[in-house]
Amino acid sequence: MKKSILKQMADVEARGGEGADKPILNPMAARRHSSPVISNVGRALTQLTEDSIVTLDATKIERSPFKDRFDADQEAADELEALKVSIASEGQKIPVLVRPHPTRTGLYQLAYGYRRLAAIKALNEEDGRAEPIKVKAYVRELSDRQLIEEQSVENGVREGLTWIEQAMWTVQLKAVGMSQRAICPILGLTESAISHFGKVTSVIPEDVIYAIGRAKSVGRPKWTSLAELMDGKTDIALKLVKTPEFQAADTPARFDMLFDALKDKKPSEAKANSAPAAKSWTSNDNSVSFMMNRKPKKVAIELTSTKAAPFGDWLSNRLDALYEEFRQSENERTGD
Repeated sequence: MKKSILKQMADVEARGGEGADKPILNPMAARRHSSPVISNVGRALTQLTEDSIVTLDATKIERSPFKDRFDADQEAADELEALKVSIASEGQKIPVLVRPHPTRTGLYQLAYGYRRLAAIKALNEEDGRAEPIKVKAYVRELSDRQLIEEQSVENGVREGLTWIEQAMWTVQLKAVGMSQRAICPILGLTESAISHFGKVTSVIPEDVIYAIGRAKSVGRPKWTSLAELMDGKTDIALKLVKTPEFQAADTPARFDMLFDALKDKKPSEAKANSAPAAKSWTSNDNSVSFMMNRKPKKVAIELTSTKAAPFGDWLSNRLDALYEEFRQSENERTGD
């Protein structure tokens, strides 16, 4: 079995002498340093002998046991649809990397190529396909440590993990014994940046982070602020993420709902009160969704989905009549 990219890069570094005690794991991270490092990476790549590419049944490949990405949100789903179109029309251009399953004969575990595998599996599940698409793959014997390194390099360069996905990925890297210094070249980040991940993930419960989701538009400052607000308010966060209104919202809205809920309450109030009152509604044809969040001094109403704009216009043109109907119902309820 041929050496992994990481191993061969390390060997070249050792032979070259310069920087031999610091093998470069991430070619993109190397770009931030000196030109000799870039030269060493280039030499390592030119020495690689291409692995044999095999074709595998997609149903025989399981996801990596180490989860570096969250469940897909709408944006990720759209990207997957685009990849499906590309593979359906042009085929799979870049092989995935797998290892033989350590405990189940005839199966494999994915090291990298998650989106390619997901797109092929989705295409194979569509009606009318005469023959399932096979997955082009490299097969290598990898330890858990080697698998997680290969997965990190590929996804750090190609997959565009969000800030919080990177933060939770460092949690798993540390769990398999990697030091903070070893993680830096894998993610192409400084020790300070890796340390800051820990300041957030150690405060916000894992269940809450995964419930919020990928949060592509939410970066370090907002996650840091959320962690600061979490002090003494874990209970309210865990209750809120289980509500139907929270789960029905998209990732940015979930973050904002939790942030606002924690910001509006002092720690003593958080222990005594549950999540803020909220209501949601979706039309029978799923063309309009309604979300109402109540706060101490205001009520926020949001309309989403395909017909939100015309329905919103229709409502605004009838507000006088609707408000009058509301006043009459209030008078009847109070007896005024």
